[in-house]
Amino acid sequence: MRYCITHKTAYRYSEPASLSQNELFLHPRETVTQRVIQSRLTIVPEPQYLHQRMDYFGNIAHVFMVQQPHEELAMSTVSRVETSLPVTPAAAGTPPWETVARRLAAHESPAELEANQFVFVSPLIAISPAAAAYAHPSFPPGTPVLTGALDLVHRIFTEFTYDKSATTVDTTVDQVLADRKGVCQDFAHVAISCLRALGLAARYVSGYLETKPPPGKPRLVGADASHAWISLFVPDAGWVDLDPTNNLIAGESHITVAWGRDYGDVTPVKGVVMGGGVHSLSVTVDVAVQA
Repeated sequence: MRYCITHKTAYRYSEPASLSQNELFLHPRETVTQRVIQSRLTIVPEPQYLHQRMDYFGNIAHVFMVQQPHEELAMSTVSRVETSLPVTPAAAGTPPWETVARRLAAHESPAELEANQFVFVSPLIAISPAAAAYAHPSFPPGTPVLTGALDLVHRIFTEFTYDKSATTVDTTVDQVLADRKGVCQDFAHVAISCLRALGLAARYVSGYLETKPPPGKPRLVGADASHAWISLFVPDAGWVDLDPTNNLIAGESHITVAWGRDYGDVTPVKGVVMGGGVHSLSVTVDVAVQA
């Protein structure tokens, strides 16, 4: 599949801001199943400082600073990518989850050593008794690790309600577990916390998902949104992406931008502003299939 993704973020200030400094994770990354054809970033007003770097996890970040008075700040990224279906191992043929946890702890291979960093707590994902208790029904003794993860994803999909008003970026995993409400970011955090509670390696993935309109309805340009899902490490197979919000294994309709320990590592747009008074925020995303 080929996609063109347009992501626009705009701030409007009630009074001039004297300085804005931001970090962006909006550039899609190259993966085994994704090729970046082009990605173009536009910032208005033009920044006095703009730097592209690769972070610790291999994601592309842009850091910029506007050092002149401005009442609006607009950032737009237009990216074209080509995706393909991932090769996913048969769930029943994956190792028992206990074996995977032991191998990760023992660092039996370079891949397992690298994956082991995603076993631990992170700034936005605690490992609590509540997360462990929620995980255990999906992982009876001897359960193949991918079978258990798929069951966990299915339970989150069926037992939690998608509600944009239920959470903020500061809502904890335990609170989401208690309320059973949230958005894709929350469902990813819950799933990762549950997996890490068992000693398994799971990372947070940010990106986009092609959304299709209801039958007979036109596609609404700009009505898409950023998306988030998880990636589970399976020894000898690599990373397998799972989408708790939609109860599926991520496929060619999932467009990867970045991955890290949690949302805080790969926040699409974050920064600070001096002055500006009260601000309003507008975000639009469009994911369009290309011929």
